[in-house]
Amino acid sequence: MAEIAKKAKTPAKPRKTATKKTAAKPGPLQVPASPEQVALLAHRFWIERGQEHGKHEDDWYRAEQELRGKAS
Repeated sequence: MAEIAKKAKTPAKPRKTATKKTAAKPGPLQVPASPEQVALLAHRFWIERGQEHGKHEDDWYRAEQELRGKAS
C-alpha cells in the first residue's frame, strides 16, 4: 500500500487577550465661559479682523470655541 504523507500542521496563531474597556474618566469640571469673557475675546477678534462689521456672530462663536478649548 502506498503511504500518504501527512502535511505538518501549522501552529495556531496565539489569541489576543481581551482588553478591558474602561469607562472614560471625567475630566476636570468645566466651568462655562462667562458672557463677559466671550464678549472681550470676540471684540479682540473683531479688532484683529480690521473692525469689519457684519460678522459679529462668527467672532462670538469663535470666542466661545476658543474659551471652551482652553477649559478642556
